[in-house]
Amino acid sequence: MSMHLHHPALSTTGKRQGKFKWPSAEAKRQAEELEAKWQDLLKRQGAEQEARNKKRALSSAPLVYNPAPPPGRETVHINSLESTWAPCTQTQRQVYTGTKVMGVTIVHKSCLQPVFNQQEAIDAANMRR
Repeated sequence: MSMHLHHPALSTTGKRQGKFKWPSAEAKRQAEELEAKWQDLLKRQGAEQEARNKKRALSSAPLVYNPAPPPGRETVHINSLESTWAPCTQTQRQVYTGTKVMGVTIVHKSCLQPVFNQQEAIDAANMRR
């Protein structure tokens, strides 16, 4: 079922949320302390410097790598194999020339079966369809 048939509440877009309301002043104070500790930890671990380095690396010109073979290892041109052209002719059709198979019968829908004698042909003709 496609999303356009669902109720808008099931969508993941357009979910604007208002200002967060803390359950209490104590909860807000604890969350701010935790955020301050987290920022201090990031500063001590060098995360700010790492972010600055990453930003600088992404804004710089990309490295262009153009590998070249070492001197004396240039590959000389190798010509293709010269082959003679022979015309393509149609093969002879394969035809059964034996005497064992009398013919082919369709027993059910597209089920082809070989017929070896007269009795098999009569049995296949008398089968219910």
